[in-house]
Amino acid sequence: MQYRFSFPLSLSILAVLCGCALASSTLAAEPARAEAKEQHEAAVPLKPAELVHIGKFAITNSMLVTWVVAAGIIVFAQLAMRKIKLVPSGAQNFWEWMVESLYNFLESIIGRELVQKTFWFFATIFIFILFVNWFGLIPGVGTIGWGHHDPTTGVFHVDQPLLRGGNADLNMTSAMALIFFLLWIIWAIQANGVGGFLLHIFGPKGETSGLLKIMMIVIFFMVGWLEIVSILFRPISLSFRLFGNVYAGESILEAMSTMVPALSWLIPIPFYFMEVLVGIVQALVFMLLTAVFTLLIAQHEPGHEPQH
Repeated sequence: MQYRFSFPLSLSILAVLCGCALASSTLAAEPARAEAKEQHEAAVPLKPAELVHIGKFAITNSMLVTWVVAAGIIVFAQLAMRKIKLVPSGAQNFWEWMVESLYNFLESIIGRELVQKTFWFFATIFIFILFVNWFGLIPGVGTIGWGHHDPTTGVFHVDQPLLRGGNADLNMTSAMALIFFLLWIIWAIQANGVGGFLLHIFGPKGETSGLLKIMMIVIFFMVGWLEIVSILFRPISLSFRLFGNVYAGESILEAMSTMVPALSWLIPIPFYFMEVLVGIVQALVFMLLTAVFTLLIAQHEPGHEPQH
């Protein structure tokens, strides 16, 4: 079973990446041309730097990182599974271990039927977010690029880095959250139908009769609108949670490396190990939240007698 995941996973990474690139170009309100003064006030700017313009489409340094990471994952997956062995070793062993572990983990949470339909997306999200987070910790990301020399200190300041952590860009995290929201609607309608989907949100819960049933219909109809607000807010919370944690980590590393210039090579080291752990946790949290949101709308409880 595990041998079937390499090629679909590569295609799903491409699909997610294309959506992320499109959203990144449309969500940016204006070009990221920050003045040098603003760069000094905020060492890690909120907006990614634009590297190349192709018409109205701008390629930013964060998009470049996501493309590099996605290409690396796809190439690694294809090379690892190109010559499949019955007794795996090396890259094939690592890839199968990671995919099987994710599959079994998700199956224990959302069930066998649902994981067979949605695993391609959840595995893609986890692997992609994890490696994008870790790639942002490589020395040189955020510190190599175009800048100027400070005549007072003789230090070179990078004003426009060539590379930037992909998930430290709100456009990137918003794109992934919006893609999930679209898929969530599709999976919800497939599992319940349009009528069942609306009934799940606005329909009364529990077994009642008479006047109490009428009251419950009115109450749950009103509660349904609150549920709509909650559902619409999910992409926002997903995107800001991932972006906030990754951006904060990069800001801490930047602050620690400039706090004492003579010890800039030593002070950030403990925070690097912490960010490696944060990269795993944030990828896991994003995957788990999207999986649980899908489970809540797609699960079907077997019929049973009402409990007293």
